[in-house]
Amino acid sequence: MTSQMEDKLQDECGVFGCVAASNCTTPVDVANIISIGLIGLQHRGQESAGIVTNNASIDDGMRVHKGMGLVSAVFNPIILKQLDGNLGIGHTRYSTQGKSEIINCQPFVVDTKYGKIAVAHNGELVNKSKLRRDVLDRGVGLSTCSDSELITQLLCLPLDSEKSLEPDWTGRLRHLMLRTPASYSLVLLHGGAIYAARDPFGNRPLCIGRLEGDVGGKSPDTVGWIVSSESCVFQSTGAAYIGDVQPGQVVKVTNTGVTYTTAVNSGQSAFCIFEYVYFARPDSIFEGQTVYDVRRRCGAQLAREFPVDADVISTVPESATPAAFGFSRESGIPYDEVLAKNRYIGRTFIQPSTRMRKLAVEKKFGVLVENVRGKRIVVVDDSIVRGNTMGSIIRMLRSGGAAEVHVRIASPPVKNPCYMGINIPTPKELLANKLNLEETTKFLGADSLGYLSVKGLLSCVTSGRGKLVENGHSPETKSNGSCGTGHCVACLTGEYPVQLEW
Repeated sequence: MTSQMEDKLQDECGVFGCVAASNCTTPVDVANIISIGLIGLQHRGQESAGIVTNNASIDDGMRVHKGMGLVSAVFNPIILKQLDGNLGIGHTRYSTQGKSEIINCQPFVVDTKYGKIAVAHNGELVNKSKLRRDVLDRGVGLSTCSDSELITQLLCLPLDSEKSLEPDWTGRLRHLMLRTPASYSLVLLHGGAIYAARDPFGNRPLCIGRLEGDVGGKSPDTVGWIVSSESCVFQSTGAAYIGDVQPGQVVKVTNTGVTYTTAVNSGQSAFCIFEYVYFARPDSIFEGQTVYDVRRRCGAQLAREFPVDADVISTVPESATPAAFGFSRESGIPYDEVLAKNRYIGRTFIQPSTRMRKLAVEKKFGVLVENVRGKRIVVVDDSIVRGNTMGSIIRMLRSGGAAEVHVRIASPPVKNPCYMGINIPTPKELLANKLNLEETTKFLGADSLGYLSVKGLLSCVTSGRGKLVENGHSPETKSNGSCGTGHCVACLTGEYPVQLEW
């Protein structure tokens, strides 16, 4: 359930996988690496977590542990020791489909005629209703409302083209892509292999890393490989970034290496723009650039589009901090902190009244009065959804003695729901759908308000692509029908990259 106070969008999940290399000189504790990876992806989901490991040399060697809550609460050293195996996958969840209950925890594990498989998924199927009816019509029972269980069952259905006694999971993933265009990044575990796949539009992120061992200062040997929703976990797991899984691509990872297959070539891409704006950690790499650099460029562009006379540039901690730095550098106005954040307060509050929601914001933030009193403050944030948080913060700053409070948002107004894995409220709950700029400024109690333009956002995202790719080669990113730059901006423009089915 999403809080009525929460004024940020919510992503659905984080997925992770690890495979130990054969004959490596450095032992690889697969379960421990997966748990570290999931902790690094905790920002993508805090409701539940799960790990499935397998010993490829043992029949029915899968080990499973799942639970509600944060990764650190679900796993401990004793549990991780029991999850033995030389490969495995993990998942941390925020629900947009299916209730926050243990039955919906991932990865999903099912028996097939080829043995057990485990699947972990991030995203939301745009034609889930039709697919669900198709699966039920085939006589397959579904125990949850989760898209992830639906994907798992779709992958298990018989294929007329599959004549071999051995399963063709790459072919099955291709069949899934032909049946549903978006949105999913997933990892599938079977036997001695992990399969990583992104939908043909590449809407949700997924990348590959190489685990490196310590060999006394020489070139590090490869001790394994990891698959992750974001590359931010690579440093903490001792991995080197290889690259993104491309749209419509299936990557097979075994103890001997990595194999890439283009399963479906859609000819277009629609990577979610809000991964750059808010969801991803700033140290993650997408399309050959860090999220941090994109956010800083957005802040600089915002300063060019909506300049303001002020004494201090600041931010709502902490995803918008790079944008605030960019705004400060471009405008020449110094940056300083005006809010102290209580980091022991969770991201979501479910409060029954306006008064309690206001108190929840004040419990999460405190005003640094000496940095505020008598100052003209510019507060930079990454987005506004309902406006509850920003309105409360402006009142707090004025109570702290701020002479003026100007608001600058480093993304365009969010006006439309997302049907591809992001929990965006209904249109009537979206502030930008109810009020124009002048009305929104008055509603928030700000002296002025400015949003980054769609054109400005897209220019900031595309201008740095490929800089971190070897030899400066920018990754292939084909445009889609909604924005022409290879990114989905449907929540901003109402132009969806795929046809929605109900």
